[in-house]
Amino acid sequence: MKPIVCLYCEGTDAKIAVLLKDKTGIKILRTASLTLSRVSQLSGAHGRTTALAEIEKQAMGSLTADELGFDALDAADGISPQRDLEDASDVASFNAALKGLQVTKMDYIPIVTEPIVNYHHYEGAPGSNKKKLIQYVIADIHSTKGITVEPDLIDVVSTNDNSVLGLFLEGDINCIGLVNQLANLNNKRFLKIPTIKCSELALSYYVSKTTKFFPEDFSLIVYIGKEYSKLIFLEGQKLKHIGSTLDIGTKNLHTYDVYFSKILLEMENGAIPKLDNIIICGEDRSENLILSFFGTFPEANVTELKFENFDTSNLKEEEAHNLALYAMPISVGVEYFDELSKQHTGANFLPKYVLENQKTFQFAWHGYLLAVLLFAATLFFTIDILDNVKVLKDKDYEIERLMQRKSLDQSLVDEINPLAARINTFDATQGIIDSAAIGSGLWNKNLSKLSDFIERRRSFWFTKIEPANPEELKLSGFSLSRSVLTEFAEQNKSSILKNIHYEPLREKSAFSFSMDYRIEGDTSKVK
Repeated sequence: MKPIVCLYCEGTDAKIAVLLKDKTGIKILRTASLTLSRVSQLSGAHGRTTALAEIEKQAMGSLTADELGFDALDAADGISPQRDLEDASDVASFNAALKGLQVTKMDYIPIVTEPIVNYHHYEGAPGSNKKKLIQYVIADIHSTKGITVEPDLIDVVSTNDNSVLGLFLEGDINCIGLVNQLANLNNKRFLKIPTIKCSELALSYYVSKTTKFFPEDFSLIVYIGKEYSKLIFLEGQKLKHIGSTLDIGTKNLHTYDVYFSKILLEMENGAIPKLDNIIICGEDRSENLILSFFGTFPEANVTELKFENFDTSNLKEEEAHNLALYAMPISVGVEYFDELSKQHTGANFLPKYVLENQKTFQFAWHGYLLAVLLFAATLFFTIDILDNVKVLKDKDYEIERLMQRKSLDQSLVDEINPLAARINTFDATQGIIDSAAIGSGLWNKNLSKLSDFIERRRSFWFTKIEPANPEELKLSGFSLSRSVLTEFAEQNKSSILKNIHYEPLREKSAFSFSMDYRIEGDTSKVK
């Protein structure tokens, strides 16, 4: 769990307690008391009124008309030339008080009290729906006091008689400004503020948690500060009444009788008949104070508030002995840790401007809507692009598959083309073969005829046979008898005997001849 810095600002006094909760319990890492500048404490209408009152008082007493000028009024408006220097001194002191700790890694809880916190008793039924109850309390405050309260500046708690006590904030919260200045000093845009707590409620919770009272007991918690004091009344273990803040403390206290008169007045206002227990804490826990309370309320058990069961090993001995000085911030730390562990539910405030300041991205509602739309558009286009990429991959795969198929088909085409060419020439080849077959028949017939004639006439032979055209042959040869030539020519009437010459062969009479032999038969197909 992260350490928390509980910061309590009241007047010029600021109390700091740094707490850490681990498995062994709560450890107090650091306590410190700061004196802040008066100007930085004047905030809101209350601060402005106080400043003007002080100026008027001084002007009436010791200041002249020349001295009471615009500079004084500017100081009342919070624009004094010394303001920045004083604020810088405050945050420097705050930063020095946290020296050695990881300033930017801790949570900061501002603690508010009067006049920032206002109380309103609501007489209606508490109910179980807290949001509706807060709306009823806001309406009741507006109708009875004429004050409009924002829902983020109000919370409700129950008291001993099961009535409802509403708490709402007004004016600037000094501690928040100090925390923001500390963030700037450490080069951070903001420091984490998880909640804002009320000092009186936190202190009453711590007392009721650590001290056991009888149900019929009325107890008073007296917190004495340097400039202010608090009176908180309990009935049994529950809150009964919160008295008005007293403008007295260790710096301006002259007699304890002032406390007693104020206590009696608040007892009358809170319908408290007696005091059985008085618990004292804060700046003054002296024996004289305790004896004075004993003298005024002899039947009451007067004790000093103890802060035990804390790990104070990181503190000096004197700091550990004076933990009652830091009753407010320590009580707030205890209440906050108990809320985290679901042991208790107290009053919590977190104004919208604080919540907005702590956002990483500071957008209005339309900014968040635009961010959602941008995210949705990005998601849509991303999904669409991924789908298109998937489609493209599928297309590429299909193209690659078709290219492989084309390559295989091309190889088949390359094998088929020669076969197709051969098939295409088959008819021509068949015609040639048919023509050759017909021609071979004619040639066979005519050659057989010539062969038969030569076989019968042994004195007749051919020396040369050559085709002149598809229908005619040129024959050259010799014959021993002229009459044989005449017979051969008469046998083949279509043939023409060209010439006959006498050419003796080996002392024998012989005749050479040449003739055009007409091939008999149908030669129309032999082309």
